[in-house]
Amino acid sequence: MGLSRDKRHKRRATGGRRAIHIKKRKYEMARPPSMTKIGAKRVKVVRVRGGNYKYRAMRLEMGNFSWGSEAIAKKTKILDVIHIPNHHHHNSDT
Repeated sequence: MGLSRDKRHKRRATGGRRAIHIKKRKYEMARPPSMTKIGAKRVKVVRVRGGNYKYRAMRLEMGNFSWGSEAIAKKTKILDVIHIPNHHHHNSDT
C-alpha cells in the first residue's frame, strides 16, 4: 500500500463516517521523505506531474540560510543538526 494524500479517510464535519466509493488516484500519490543526511552533495532527480522535475537532496554539506531580522542570506556549511525532543521529525543526529 503506497503513501497517499487523499481526504477521503477523514470524517465529515458532523463527525460521521465517510463512505469510500472511489479508488486512489495517481494525482493523490505521495512519496516517502528524503531523510537528508550531512555529507558530500548527492541529489536525486524525480519526475513529477506534468513532466517537470524535482530535485531530492539525499546528502548535503552546504545550504543557503537566511537571517530574517538582519536581512541577510548566505551560503553556509552545515556543521551539525541539533536534536529537538518535541519535534519528532528531527529525531536523528546524522
